[in-house]
Amino acid sequence: MAIGALLQPWSLLGFLAALMALWWACRVLESTLIVPRRLGRALQSQGLRGTTYRFPFGDLKELARLAMAARAKPMPLSHDITPRVNRLYYNVIREHGKISVTWLGPTPRVIVNDPKLVREIMANKFGHFQKRKHTGIVRRLSNGLVNHEGEKWAAHRKIVNPAFHLEKLNVRTYSYIWRLQLQLQLHMIDLRVLVDMVNFFRFLPTQLNRRIKANARELQALLRGIVSKRERAMKEGRANNDDLLGLMMESNIAETKQAGNSKPIMTMDDIIGELKLFYFAGMDTTAVLLTWTMVLLSVHPEWQHRAREEVQSVLGDNQPDLDGIQQLKIVSTRSPACALLCSHDFSRKWKSDTVVSVLVWSLQVTMILYEVLRLYPPVVQLDRQTYKEVELGGVTYPPGVLLSLPIVFIHHDKDVWGEDADEFRPERFKDGISRASKDSPAFFPFGWGPRICVGQSFALVEAKMALSSILQHFSFGLSQSYTHAPFPVSTLQPEHGAHIMLKKL
Repeated sequence: MAIGALLQPWSLLGFLAALMALWWACRVLESTLIVPRRLGRALQSQGLRGTTYRFPFGDLKELARLAMAARAKPMPLSHDITPRVNRLYYNVIREHGKISVTWLGPTPRVIVNDPKLVREIMANKFGHFQKRKHTGIVRRLSNGLVNHEGEKWAAHRKIVNPAFHLEKLNVRTYSYIWRLQLQLQLHMIDLRVLVDMVNFFRFLPTQLNRRIKANARELQALLRGIVSKRERAMKEGRANNDDLLGLMMESNIAETKQAGNSKPIMTMDDIIGELKLFYFAGMDTTAVLLTWTMVLLSVHPEWQHRAREEVQSVLGDNQPDLDGIQQLKIVSTRSPACALLCSHDFSRKWKSDTVVSVLVWSLQVTMILYEVLRLYPPVVQLDRQTYKEVELGGVTYPPGVLLSLPIVFIHHDKDVWGEDADEFRPERFKDGISRASKDSPAFFPFGWGPRICVGQSFALVEAKMALSSILQHFSFGLSQSYTHAPFPVSTLQPEHGAHIMLKKL
């Protein structure tokens, strides 16, 4: 009788454990088999074609296989990079069309290779779309503005935005941010090469996962120390807040006071999340933009020569600063700016040939950077997720569908950019972005709509300052050891590095 009394609780626990296991198995079965089949039928019934769902990984194995095959050998020195960047998308678009279905595990991912629909999705006028929910390594890397939704996004955007006003940026800004980014790079270098495709694996106690967690803790402590030090300096009145961190923290204080809150709108963890984002959306994207710019100007030395002449005509031997860089912008002979410059009031102060000279030279650097961003966009695709039923382009999408916006494919689409879409032709931007493509605009390196990158102007100023300085002091070309191998990691990287030969002028 005593033994029976002892066994009874264990029997009950066993029954509850079996019940929980059955519940979990049903949930897994529903999410990996029942829901995918229902969503697949809903899309197929409306005429969407694509791959068939394969339990439980969808197209992930094929995606990995094709990526490994692409990386097994370098490509020719060509700008036709889409087959190497994402061979799965390349094959699916060719076989099934520009709007077609693939499978990210049990989740249908619809490729939306249409600029008009991409603009509509990113405009998100009626709040039908959300950013894809990221977990694990992605959130560790950059849990900032780009990942927030709703009121939190609006509040953070309002606070962060003033930090990127160009009139507030100076040399001190760059000095502090480059030091911060260098520290971040040292701690995050092991994390950037990972793709969080199957979230389950992040829970396994592997050596790599342990290293990731250790790096994340060390990074968190580093940034917490930087922010705490700045907070103390601000309270003691000895902080010179003319860098991104200081401007953001001042804006946070001002917005908190205006809202009448007793606690800061952005917490310490929020500020740390934004600092991580400054690195990954700031330094990393600007760095790869400069890298590809030097590669392309090495391949096309005539444009390197034209850019150098422009820089020398505007800046001479002076160190690039904001005032000088602002002159390196597109001014078209058919633009309102040209009309103003060529007006009677302006012409009587300057010789007409001087005006023409300024107009001609002011085209080069910005056009080059735009063309590099078109051919080699740092972020090759964006994702949005439906959380309620929505109609788009004649198709009704149920909740739970990922809409993939393949930026690199749109930027290389010959129907949009012409037969020379895979060629380096900066002059296509001579009349600005709106006139560069047939379907205008179709240029999305910084996104589009209300969530367009808050730091786009800052990134372009950074790139112009760095490129101008390089052009002032060096000519350059590709090393014989250079291997052309663009491949997306967190951003579109030259997989084997960019070996550039510099010659001091």
